[in-house]
Parts: sequence; C-alpha cells; structure tokens
Amino acid sequence: MDKQGLIDALRDAEAVKFGEFELSHGGTSNYYVDKYVFETDPHCLELIAEAFAERIERAGGHAGETKLAGVALGAVPLVAVTSVESGSPYVIVRKQKKEYGTANLVEGDLAEGEEVVVLEDIATTGQSAVDAAEALREAGAVVNRVLVVVDREEGAAENLADHDLELQSLLTASDLLADAPDDVDV
Repeated sequence: MDKQGLIDALRDAEAVKFGEFELSHGGTSNYYVDKYVFETDPHCLELIAEAFAERIERAGGHAGETKLAGVALGAVPLVAVTSVESGSPYVIVRKQKKEYGTANLVEGDLAEGEEVVVLEDIATTGQSAVDAAEALREAGAVVNRVLVVVDREEGAAENLADHDLELQSLLTASDLLADAPDDVDV
C-alpha cells in the first residue's frame, strides 16, 4: 500500500477538516475526518479497496476464503468495493434489527464457523466495530480482526483488544495530521 498516496488522496478530496467538531461518541475534536467525503470519491475508494484487499491477502486470506463484513451505513461502500477488489463475499451488519421483513441483524449469507473480517471507516472508541463483531459472533462467525481506514488513536485498539479483536488501520491520525496546523491535537 502506498500510505502517502492514500494520505494525499484524502487531503485532495478535502476529507480532513479543521475547526471544532462534535464526534459521534459525544467528545469534541479540532479536526474531523469526513468519511462521507472519502466514501463518495472514486479515487479514494479505489485506493482503500486495494489496501484492504492487500491486508486481507497478506494475512493469508485468498479470494473467496475470508468473508468481509461492513457496518451499516458507513462501511457499506468500503466493504462493497473491497469485495469486488478481493473477490471475497461480504455481509452487512446493522446497528439494530429492522422491525420488518426478515428482521436480521446480519444481512447476507453467513455460515456457522466462517471467518469474517470487519471493515470500518474510522475508529475512535471502536465501539461500533465491537458491536458488529459481537453480532457476527452471535450469528456463528469467527471474528478476530477489524480493518479501518483511519484510527483516531483515541482508545479503539485497546477497546477492541478487550474483546479479543485486533485493530489494523490503513492510516492513523498521526499519519494524517503529520503537518497539520500547530493548534491541532492528535
């Protein structure tokens, strides 16, 4: 993976913003990585899919052997393009069961004992990835890894480790903000 190429692509797409931002877990930050910007940019998606597919293959997963999982809604574009790039099928994990239709928490074909890698956009606390892994495990999957585009380095790795999950990131906040303005805290 060309780490600098991905950093440049996210910056060129203006996915990294500076100011005062409220985060989904309730905290605040003086920078924001806008997943909707990089998840709707074809060049960024291509680079992310290539990097995720490379990570999956490097860990011994070959096309079709390792199932992927994306957390709805944010990781669905990421898991879809990575599935195409890697040839690996995927499932989608909902944050809550829908109240109609099949009422599934996990959408797609998942077999008992199947190895699944969770893909996620940004990890701050890692809780949504933990919740997804638990739902997959309850459905019979074996889940040991979470791949994210950006680890904000705010406790996600530790939280995931507490749930027997390894966090692997394409980039960290330190990578993305290496030449950020002086008033930006990483």
